[in-house]
Amino acid sequence: MYETNYHRASSVDDAAALFKKGSDSKFLAGGHTLLPVMKQRLAQPSDLIDVAKIPGMSGVSASGDTLVIKAATTYYDIMSSKDTAKAIPALVHLTSILGDPAVRYRGTIGGSIANNDPAADYPAALLALDATVKTNKRSIKADDFFKGLFSTALADGELITEVSFPIPAKAAYEKMRHPASRFALTGVFVAKTKSGDVRVAATGASQKGVMRVPDIEKALKANWSAGAIDGVKISPKGMMEDIHGTSAYRANLVKVLAQRAVTAAG
Repeated sequence: MYETNYHRASSVDDAAALFKKGSDSKFLAGGHTLLPVMKQRLAQPSDLIDVAKIPGMSGVSASGDTLVIKAATTYYDIMSSKDTAKAIPALVHLTSILGDPAVRYRGTIGGSIANNDPAADYPAALLALDATVKTNKRSIKADDFFKGLFSTALADGELITEVSFPIPAKAAYEKMRHPASRFALTGVFVAKTKSGDVRVAATGASQKGVMRVPDIEKALKANWSAGAIDGVKISPKGMMEDIHGTSAYRANLVKVLAQRAVTAAG
């Protein structure tokens, strides 16, 4: 590690003001993404602004057809929330297979989506559920929020405050876990809205990061069943390829995991 200035923000406005004062500031919540990167010298922020203890930045609530998760809410609290379990049980399952207990106790939803790792789980959930990311400046639809590998629509100094999820009629998430990191070698989240629309998002597959899968969406909108996906062909073009899996393997995983997710959703 190296010298950096640590600040514990007392409010969202205080966090924004502290961010502006630093020459290269970073917001800190759970720290499971930022701190390892700092240890590797891949990031060297002049100032760390801790937002984890800001009043109103943590918690889960459901009202009407919407589930709201505050940005500094830990994975463990999301997974343990009765509101999450009742409104969108697929999020409970997603969180239960995310990382390990140490990660789930400290990691936060806001940190995950702000980092937008191409193999992270929550970006797929936001995209499939048509979530809205709220910041200290504006509201951003998930379709507009994720911009590519480790890239989002967030402006410099913009702080995520909460994520709003429309409650679906059905939803499920399935993934092939990397045996060491527990990140998604490929993961697929399927959701059917109460109006009958279908959204499908895959993570850990595309070279451009989390993505929608329109061919599977079209098939499922016509017939919500695993069998409806049998005839869908996912192109390996643009898929990630490494020692853990070829592009063709990942393309096939998108299809197989989508079928499993539909079956799990019922």
